[in-house]
Amino acid sequence: MKTALIHARIEPQIKQKAEGVLRKLGLTPTEAIRIFYRQITLRGGLPFPVAIPNDLTASTLEKSRQGREMQKFDTLEDMFETWEK
Repeated sequence: MKTALIHARIEPQIKQKAEGVLRKLGLTPTEAIRIFYRQITLRGGLPFPVAIPNDLTASTLEKSRQGREMQKFDTLEDMFETWEK
């Protein structure tokens, strides 16, 4: 079987976190990439939905990145309680 080489650049933090998850799954990064490419081939596209966020979502994401208008909770229960109000 012939193989081809893929080179990709990624932020070190993301790489480290992703590889930690892959280790827990018993996968190497190479195996994960093979699975991803196979799924792209089988589905004729990405194996998950990708969409451009609407204005409200984009605004909310930007505020979150900047740490603005965020609420923090000690527990999930505390967070869920605010949803009921």
